[in-house]
Amino acid sequence: MPMTSSKHPKKQRKFLYNAPLHLRKKLLTAPLSEDLREKYGIKRLPVRAGDVVRIVRGDWKGHEGKVIEVDLSDYRIRVEGVTMKKADGTPVFYPIHPSKVEIVGLDLSDEWRKKIIERRRGES
Repeated sequence: MPMTSSKHPKKQRKFLYNAPLHLRKKLLTAPLSEDLREKYGIKRLPVRAGDVVRIVRGDWKGHEGKVIEVDLSDYRIRVEGVTMKKADGTPVFYPIHPSKVEIVGLDLSDEWRKKIIERRRGES
């Protein structure tokens, strides 16, 4: 549930539409797989382009792929290989909500992500 104190759907939608970037990023988190949880000692992280995810719900359940794009405006991610065809036959990426995936491979190419993991491990 989003970070508002209201239960009214109208206010929930308004919050998501007007949410600032630092909260949008937080809403785009996904749980880590069991082996990554044991390795890093944390349960979830924001999804980034370059992470490898496994889809756990929906028509694409079981598919693993690299995250191509994280769309902060509509709270969806695009995963490599998860495409549908438009009416004219051109393939487009199918948008997936990050709560319906689990991270199976982290992109640790940048030092900031390593620092985030270390900081969050210390909190637990």
